[in-house]
Amino acid sequence: MSIHPIETRYRTPDMANLFTEEAKLQGWLTVEAALAEAHAILGTFSKEIADEIRAKATIEKVKLTRVKQIEKEIQHDLMAMVRALTEVCSKEAGKYIHLGATSYDIEDTAMALQLSRAIDVLAKSVKEFLRVLTNQAEMHRDHACVGRTHGQHALPTTYGMRFAVWAAEFARHLDRLQAAKGRIAVGKMSGAVGTMASFQGKGRKIQQEVMRILKLTPVLIANQVVQRDRHAEVLCVLSLIAASCDKVARELRILQRNEIAETFEPFTQTQVGSSTMPQKRNPHKLERVCSLARVVKANSWVALENISLEDERDLTNSASERVIFGESFVILDYMISEIIRIVKNLEFNEKNIQRNLNLTGGAILAENIMVELVNRGIGRQDAHEILRQAAIASREENKSFKEVIAENNIILSKMTKEELDHLLDPRNYLGEAREQVDAVVEYLKKNYLS
Repeated sequence: MSIHPIETRYRTPDMANLFTEEAKLQGWLTVEAALAEAHAILGTFSKEIADEIRAKATIEKVKLTRVKQIEKEIQHDLMAMVRALTEVCSKEAGKYIHLGATSYDIEDTAMALQLSRAIDVLAKSVKEFLRVLTNQAEMHRDHACVGRTHGQHALPTTYGMRFAVWAAEFARHLDRLQAAKGRIAVGKMSGAVGTMASFQGKGRKIQQEVMRILKLTPVLIANQVVQRDRHAEVLCVLSLIAASCDKVARELRILQRNEIAETFEPFTQTQVGSSTMPQKRNPHKLERVCSLARVVKANSWVALENISLEDERDLTNSASERVIFGESFVILDYMISEIIRIVKNLEFNEKNIQRNLNLTGGAILAENIMVELVNRGIGRQDAHEILRQAAIASREENKSFKEVIAENNIILSKMTKEELDHLLDPRNYLGEAREQVDAVVEYLKKNYLS
């Protein structure tokens, strides 16, 4: 019977399969096989023994049920694997399994393989979302809408700009993932406190060979564990990605409010919004993304706490790491898959977008008029005050901003009403928004999406 929602609800198969108990066991066995091969290369024992250990180091031969049975007896999961592998090998090969290694030589090296693969899966998802955002930026290049700062109408912008800003952010996340992968894809084979004493003078060569076989980088130095700043960095990168998903989802939730109602997450014909209010169209998928982001971000704090282990190591990182890595990767990959579907199929209400553009009766174009008044000889501060007073009058007199400034003699002495109409058209005050979107789309397609 499942307990955690990622077992049944918040998961993608590609990511979840990396964190199953079977996958973890196979990771350990793979490292044990590489250790045996390295020993054989350096002459500790024969190649035939290493070949046998490799052939038996699979979850088809070493059953998870047997490992769990042994663990229940001896209370040590890694040693349970070692005993189970020894059982399926010949007596001669069994003598050499796990030779010279400590538990975390196996566990940390296997974790490096696991997290490297998880980063690859996650990077694929991030890249797909980047593609969706880039396509939306290109498609909505000319789609004017009201921009808001502090929750207030500010200036016209475009939906293309919004998507391009988000796309550039997720491109940076791809860079961060690759950098973090380079620092987590490391392994060790250095014994109980890192001195390599148990390898009897072959330690550095053993470590080098094992990592060559596994296509990992040997750590520069370690004690009993690979230092946890590496793992914390990975979790912090995941938290950054989760925070960006949260940001996109939050903005789209705001835009779905009844008072704004510009965009909507997909909603099927048979979907129910509320158990008691039939009219509701809740952005529950976006809210789910925001909710799960809190879990991923919180886990990064646990990873940071795990850095400060005592002396050559203690076990205070162990139990929490059984939770935070799988949970964070699985949840985040699910979040991205959700937000991809939402943004790809986002619905736009053009009527409401235009309504909101004109809601203040032209006040969002005050800056445009101010700049033009300066061009025509009025001081910048004087022009600013004229338009500030006009905005106040518009609110107090319940008139549109356009009506108020059309009655201002100073403004009318500098421009005609036709020129004023042109300045009050939101489509005429988008600056270089289109060109910026074009530049972002071109850059992302060339450097990330080719």
